[in-house]
Amino acid sequence: MTGAQGVDELALLAQLREWAAALGFSQIGVADVDLASAEPGLLHWLHNGFHGSMDYMAQHGLKRARPAELVPGTVRVITARMDYLPRDTPEGWQAVEWARLADPLRGGVSIYARGRDYHKVLRQRLQKLSDKLAEAVGPVGHRVFTDSAPVLEVELASRSGIGWRGKHTLTLHRDAGSMFFLGEIYVDLALPVTPPAEPHCGSCSACIDVCPTQAIVAPYRLDARRCISYLTIEQAGPIPIEFRAAMGNRIYGCDDCQLVCPWNKFAQRSPLPDFDAREPLGQAQLLELWGWSEAEFLRHTEGSAIRRIGHQSWQRNLAVAMGNALRAVGSPAIEAALRGALATATPLVREHIEWALAQRPADARVSTGVDR
Repeated sequence: MTGAQGVDELALLAQLREWAAALGFSQIGVADVDLASAEPGLLHWLHNGFHGSMDYMAQHGLKRARPAELVPGTVRVITARMDYLPRDTPEGWQAVEWARLADPLRGGVSIYARGRDYHKVLRQRLQKLSDKLAEAVGPVGHRVFTDSAPVLEVELASRSGIGWRGKHTLTLHRDAGSMFFLGEIYVDLALPVTPPAEPHCGSCSACIDVCPTQAIVAPYRLDARRCISYLTIEQAGPIPIEFRAAMGNRIYGCDDCQLVCPWNKFAQRSPLPDFDAREPLGQAQLLELWGWSEAEFLRHTEGSAIRRIGHQSWQRNLAVAMGNALRAVGSPAIEAALRGALATATPLVREHIEWALAQRPADARVSTGVDR
């Protein structure tokens, strides 16, 4: 199959897959740029305000579903999957994660965020793949993206065979579950399109049922405003009171809908050291994390996706988790740590500290200015 540019496109696609595998990618697909059938769903999601405070999603509007408007000249999108379970992930890892979430004194950090920032890892490796493509066929119009522009990632992944859209809205693969990142290269080269994957969720509703805040409001429909990942990462202001108890000890992201998914028994470990968990993010106690100064927070999260939320939001999230710990098991040390921070806390963090202190069982309270 030779295209208009004199390129054997089938051979080139096979070569792309070899290059991608050497760079740590697990799968490569190719999607067409006609996503018109996805536009009504996108508009409905935005109309309902399910994007919350992520105003950029509304500002970009339908450009997200129109690759050729984002990058003029684009005729295909190369899609890439990169698995991210750390190399030392044990068998039965879901049970290990559930146990972590069941311990109210530990901090729950989403698995993907315990290693190096995936934006950096994927973007650098996608760029290397794109450069190899340019070397092979000469200058081509191309741009790489990984959760960094108005791109319908899951839609493109589904259409190109990377997987299907699960009811939790994440991409699912029969042999890899959903524990992977997605990236894209927009190109002006008419590579052969790879066939879409068949959906295999069937009647399963495990992800919908397990969500602590009922953020999956219908199959394939997520209200980000209720999602713990959104609340702990994207939400800049106070966390709504009605969701704080449901957060438990989750201080950055939430994996519940993935942990419960039957397909994740096939989740693949990454060969890359980049996604190995950094200490102490995998095992830390809430008190240890609460004790970080802003300088220590920046040092411990250097090169991590966590850094971008800033120290204030980090403390806000921790305060909620510590309040939930006080309600669950009580802890004089946690109470003392919260009280000790009141005088110097920002207004945002102070509000969450006060809420946290009010979570102690009534018979454990003393008369203070913060008990309500």
